Amino acid sequence: MKAATPARRALTAGAAACVIALATPAMAAPPAPDADGFVADRAFEKHLAEQLLDAKPGDVISVPAGKWKLSRGLSLTASGVTIRGAGRDKTVLSFAGMVAGPVGLQVTGDRFTLADLTVQDTKGDGVKINGTKGVTIRGVRVLWTSPDNTTHGAYGLYPVGCTDVLIEDSEVSGSSDAGIYVGQSDNIIVRRNHAMQNVAGIEIENSTHADVYENVATGNTGGILVFNMPNLPKPGGFTRIHGNVSQANNTPNFGAKGTAVSIVPAGTGMIVLANDDVEIFDNVIKDNNTVGIAIASDYSTNYKIEAGSPGAHDPFPERVLIANNTISGIGAAPDNALFPAAQLILGAGQSMNLVWDGFARSEGGDNGICVATGPDKLVRLDAAHPGQLSLIASRDCSAFPRQKAVVIP
Repeated sequence: MKAATPARRALTAGAAACVIALATPAMAAPPAPDADGFVADRAFEKHLAEQLLDAKPGDVISVPAGKWKLSRGLSLTASGVTIRGAGRDKTVLSFAGMVAGPVGLQVTGDRFTLADLTVQDTKGDGVKINGTKGVTIRGVRVLWTSPDNTTHGAYGLYPVGCTDVLIEDSEVSGSSDAGIYVGQSDNIIVRRNHAMQNVAGIEIENSTHADVYENVATGNTGGILVFNMPNLPKPGGFTRIHGNVSQANNTPNFGAKGTAVSIVPAGTGMIVLANDDVEIFDNVIKDNNTVGIAIASDYSTNYKIEAGSPGAHDPFPERVLIANNTISGIGAAPDNALFPAAQLILGAGQSMNLVWDGFARSEGGDNGICVATGPDKLVRLDAAHPGQLSLIASRDCSAFPRQKAVVIP
């Protein structure tokens, strides 16, 4: 046998070193999964946090399949970054027992995409996106698994102060405020999502130009809410709610006392609160135990408008179109504590399908509310004479100023 040349010996040694380098991590025993199959791998957690910290525009951060238990919330400040899992049933990030947070993932960078993973059991919000231009959330699940819903975080998917927001094909359950919440934002599409077992399934608050369609809201306290709250810098308006299913939203309200959603009666299909230029059409609203669609002013709430608060606030809902909705099975067991007028309405033999609190900008005015020709009449409560009500018949709403569909550039 010939002796190996120096070059051959060096090549052999180098190859051996590569094999050792590759084999060494596999030789270390991985952390054992807990009873629920989650692995607390601190090396994985550190690497993921560092990837987010060092991210640059154009980066795609892939989170591998697995059930990962993280101890701290994650944060991303860079713009133009995508975070993508292997699928929401395959990549699961659990924050149960997190020691620092309380948000699961907090994002401030523009042109952000989150896709194909699950975030669960955060102490606070699941995914919060603040002040960002260009948000895409696709195929994401956020949930809380504890049977004690008072321990659940407030918001599941939570863009606030954003522009060009797309949330699609996602799922949120267990939020103690709103599952899918878009606040103080503009140019929004929320479509083909499933919101269940939250206080509010989907909430558009103090936002403009929102298209909410082809979603399913079921098992929440209230299905879909369009709110305009006082004391915030941006007023809301110009929202289209269409092609959704809001069904059996009869979960008792477990929202924190004093929050906006704590006033929502169990058994609510949809609410428009002090919001202008809202279109509600082609939805299926059924089996909600209190009300199908409620239209309300701030005067029916306990909200207070603070002196010197930022932005102009209008307490009246105006220019609301209700058309071609299929509403059935409403008012079977109303939440009388949070909707005491239900007793009056049902006692008068009237339907709980469509109810307006009756507060108008001008005496005898209808605030531009139009119920398109169909089987339902709008029950108007008499704000000046408690205990009285009247009915507003459906009519031709063809002259109602319709909005254009939202387009995300």
